[in-house]
Formats: sequence, C-alpha cells, structure tokens
Amino acid sequence: MRCVVTLVFGPEQELELPVDVTPSGLAAMNAREWFEEAWVRLECEPVRLSGKVLLLDKILDVTEALGYRLLSQNEQRATELATQIALAIERPAVTVDLVENMVSF
Repeated sequence: MRCVVTLVFGPEQELELPVDVTPSGLAAMNAREWFEEAWVRLECEPVRLSGKVLLLDKILDVTEALGYRLLSQNEQRATELATQIALAIERPAVTVDLVENMVSF
C-alpha cells in the first residue's frame, strides 16, 4: 500500500513522506510496540490527567520529540517514522499536525 504521511510542525515546517508498506495485523502490532518503545526512550509524558496514553498521543509525542530539524535532515529517521505511522494507522494518507495537536486520516 502506498501511503503519504504529512508531518506539520509549523507554518513553513512541513514534511511530506511517501512510503510503501504491507499492512497486516502483525505489522500494526509491531508499529504500536515501536511507538511505545520510542515514547519511553524519548521520555515523553502523558498529556491526560488520567495518565492514559493512546496510540495517537504516542504518534504526536514521538513526532514532536524527534522534531522538524532532525527529520528534515535525516531521511532514514523520517522514513522510519513515516513507515511506522503508516503501518499503525493503515490508511493511504495520514497527517500528523503538531500545530493543531491532531492526527487525521
């Protein structure tokens, strides 16, 4: 499946990353685990008072923690993130908008 992942960091800070993935239940589960591990490694914090962290929260937090500068300069890291997003969401187009604090597909 071809997926275009768009990462929006600000008005003139946007990355559009096309990736080819093969979605499956196992691939989606592995992508969720990847986000869990990255979320912990990058020392992200829960945004909800309850402490509950949803997959979309992890996608937003990990994307923000990696940042525009790193992702715009490191194609391998950007492609890895986009691939994991595509596998976790399983849609042909995904936008991670840090300005609006939302993931849409």
